[in-house]
Amino acid sequence: MYKHLLCSRYLTTRYIALFSVVSVMLGVTTMIVVNSVMGGFRQRMLERLHGILSDVIVESTTMDGFRHPDEIMSRINAAVGDKIEAMTPAIEVFGMLHFQNNGLGQTFTRPVRLVGVDPKGRAAVGEFGDHLLNADNSKDPSFELRADGKEWREKNADLFDPKFGVPKAGSIIGYQIATFRGSNMFEDQFLIRPGQEVVITTVTAGRKPEPVSDRLVVVDHFRSDMSEYDSNYVFMPLKELQERRRMGDAVTAIQIKLKDEADSPAVVGALRAALPPTFFHVQTWEDKQGPLLQAVKVEAAILNIILFFIIAVAGFGILAIFYMIVYEKTRDIGILKALGASNVGVMNIFLGYGFILGLVGSVFGVILGVSITLNINEIEETIYKWTGLELFPPDIYYFKEIPAQLDPMTVVWIVAGALFIAAAASVLPAIRASKLRPVEALRYE
Repeated sequence: MYKHLLCSRYLTTRYIALFSVVSVMLGVTTMIVVNSVMGGFRQRMLERLHGILSDVIVESTTMDGFRHPDEIMSRINAAVGDKIEAMTPAIEVFGMLHFQNNGLGQTFTRPVRLVGVDPKGRAAVGEFGDHLLNADNSKDPSFELRADGKEWREKNADLFDPKFGVPKAGSIIGYQIATFRGSNMFEDQFLIRPGQEVVITTVTAGRKPEPVSDRLVVVDHFRSDMSEYDSNYVFMPLKELQERRRMGDAVTAIQIKLKDEADSPAVVGALRAALPPTFFHVQTWEDKQGPLLQAVKVEAAILNIILFFIIAVAGFGILAIFYMIVYEKTRDIGILKALGASNVGVMNIFLGYGFILGLVGSVFGVILGVSITLNINEIEETIYKWTGLELFPPDIYYFKEIPAQLDPMTVVWIVAGALFIAAAASVLPAIRASKLRPVEALRYE
């Protein structure tokens, strides 16, 4: 009983212990908030990457692609057809994009990834339509020029030579290719609008590649909020790109959506056995983005290690405080042992005190950390209103709000770690106190 009384007394009367409690609380709060935000970013990024890509991708090992995609898809169906929901062929090659902006009086040329797709087939295997800005295209993806593009061409008819007419092929341009930040740093300005014409240049397939160019009319913008795609991708009709590259019916990839994503490893294994590896490379969307996903995972792990040192600092604070208490309470310890307190009993006083400090700090840290995580966007908005400082600029992070995701198991591990550090920090002072001899402790009293 005396052990609990002494622990509670030290906690309420020695205000220096509050510094340890606050240190543990801030460490736990920081780790909960940072882990929640990092977890939210990772989850949102995975969702977007998965939406842009398909579950399984069968790619050609060369830029020339492989011919007769219908036959290849038949072989795929024969191997794993019962697990497939949709398939579509595609071409992805390097190209150059050239366009003029009369408002700025400039000509722009930049390298891009030129992607030939069937828009409806591409929407069936991923979230292609969800990333198109035009509402009509989102519902029914197409390379047809919609009303907004026709209206823009009518208003700017003097920019076009009537004898050329409207290009027969449409294109969908990555949002970051088509926009820039002007004097207003919080609003995008368009370089390319629907209805405007661009020129794409790529090379023909075959042993002697030759440059080929074509005029395309822009029908929409592609915005996935993933910089890698929005700043590089230009989509155009599959058949038009095949014709320009003189590929016949060849494609460079077949994208597959599965009925159950959990079947991905089995499907990849079956397709690798069914298709010759000399000509085909089969992988899941996670395999394709492996370096990026691994980098995010390593970054989160390193950040957790660094943040955990905050709690470790609190542990050293507890260690120092306990040594001071042992020194100051030498007489009291001697009296306790003279009255019959055992070495284990004295040790448990300090171990219990350290555990209580960690527990109180962890409880308040969890309350504060969970509260901040659940209201993080409101807090960010309030700070912006008060200070004008935008802590989470959408143009940098490409999210309209901070994607925090609270994981209960992560909170449990953080609390467990904090309790372990607090208890471990009290071990050495507890051992020192337990080894004091009553006669020596009371010698100078």
